Amino acid sequence: MKKKLVIIGAGESGVGAAILGKQQNYEVWVSDSNKIRKKYKEVLLQHQIDWEEAQHSEEKIFEADLIIKSPGIPETVPLIQNIRQKEIPVISEIEFAGRYAKAPVIAVTGSNGKTTVVNWLAYTCQQAGLNCVLAGNVGSSFAAEVARQEEPDYYIIEVSSFQLDDIVEFHPHIALLINITPDHLDRYDFDFKKYIDSKFKITKNQTEQDFFIYDADDEVIFKEINNRKIIARKIPFSLKSVEGWKTEIKDNTMTTTLKDRKFSLPVENIGLKGEHNAKNAMAASTVANLLKIRKQTIRESLESFHGVEHRLERVIKLKNVEYINDSKATNINSTFYALKTVRPKTIWIVGGVDKGNDYSELLPLVNEKVKAIICLGVDNTRIIESFNRCVDTILEARSMEDAVKKAYNLAEAGDTVLLSPACASYDLFENYEDRGNQFKKAVKNL
Repeated sequence: MKKKLVIIGAGESGVGAAILGKQQNYEVWVSDSNKIRKKYKEVLLQHQIDWEEAQHSEEKIFEADLIIKSPGIPETVPLIQNIRQKEIPVISEIEFAGRYAKAPVIAVTGSNGKTTVVNWLAYTCQQAGLNCVLAGNVGSSFAAEVARQEEPDYYIIEVSSFQLDDIVEFHPHIALLINITPDHLDRYDFDFKKYIDSKFKITKNQTEQDFFIYDADDEVIFKEINNRKIIARKIPFSLKSVEGWKTEIKDNTMTTTLKDRKFSLPVENIGLKGEHNAKNAMAASTVANLLKIRKQTIRESLESFHGVEHRLERVIKLKNVEYINDSKATNINSTFYALKTVRPKTIWIVGGVDKGNDYSELLPLVNEKVKAIICLGVDNTRIIESFNRCVDTILEARSMEDAVKKAYNLAEAGDTVLLSPACASYDLFENYEDRGNQFKKAVKNL
C-alpha cells in the first residue's frame, strides 16, 4: 500500500516535492490555502497529481504518513499546530530531496550574499566543465532537480533558515555559513538566538568527511563556533590572518590554503567590488579549491563574474542620474552594503513588509548618503518615524511606477536612484524578482 504524502503549499518547492514524491511511489496530494498559479497547476496536471486550492481540507491532510510544508508557512498557523499535535512527521522540501539525491550537495546559507555565492560557484563549475545543478532558494526547487534523475557532479543549493527549520537528516558534503545578521525575526518570536540556531542546522548532520566553511570575522558565527560541537572539517575565511586550512586576505592578496593546495589572487582582480564581495569571493574560492578545479579556471572565474540580477544591478544612466536595482536587499544588512556602495545625493526607495527591522543601524549612512526617501509599502510608519529627522524629503508611493516617477522628479545630475527596500516584497509584489523587474521596466519607460 502506498504511503500518503501531503504537501502544504503549491509554490516552487511544493510542486517540486510533489513531482519527486510521485516518482518515489507515494500517493501525493497538494493543498494550498491560496489560488495556485497557472504554471504550477499545469505541472500538477501534467504529472497527474491531485490538488486543492483556496482551502485546506484538514480531515484529508491528517490522513498523511508524511507532510512537506512550504518554507513560507509559519509554525504559528493553526493547521500546522494541529498537525504537530497529531504527531504526523513534517519535513522541508530540501530534507525530502536530500533523501534521494545521489550526487554530493554543496549548501550555502547566511543572512546576505547567498545568491551571489551560489551563482559564483555555479559559474566557476561551469567554466571548469563540471555538471553542477543550481537549485534551492534560487531557481528550481531542489526536489524538482533530483526528480530529473540526471545525476550531476554536484548539487549547489541556496538554503534559507525556513528550509533548515524542518530538516532531519539533510547532509551537505560542503556547507557554507557566510554571515548571520538579524533577519526574519518576526518568524522567530523576535528571538535572535532562535534564528542563529536555525542557520547552524546546516552543519548538524555533517561527518568528519565533510567540510564547514564560515566567516571567522562574523562575531555571531565566531562566538557560536566556540560554543558548538561541529564534527565537519572547519575552514574559516577572514580579512585577517587565521590558522589551519583557510582563505584569508593579507597584503591585498586573497589566499586559499588547504592540505595540498595553495591559491592566490590580488584583491583588485576580483570582478565584484566591495568588502562584502571580497567575502563572497573568498567563500567561492574555498569551495572551488576543495573541488580541485584548475587554478587558472578559478582565477578567471573570480575575475570575470559580474554578479546576479536584482543585487546592486545598474539599470541605466539617464540625464546623468544612475538607477540601481537592489530589490534583493530584503533586510537591513543588505541595504547597509548598498548604501555604503552608492555616492552621496542618493534618492532611496525603501519599504515593504517589515520583518522586525532595526533601522537605527542605517542612520549614519542615511545621514551621509541620502537626500530623499520614497517609501514603497502598504504601511510606512516605522520608516518615516526612523528617518524623518535626518532627511528633509520623505514621500510615499503605492506602486513602482509612482515611486520611480517621484524619484525622477527629485533627481538632479550626479544623483543616484537606489531601490534597496530592506523589507520583504509581498505586500505589493509577488516576490523580490517581480519588484526588481517592475523597477527596471518603470525606469526604462522614463
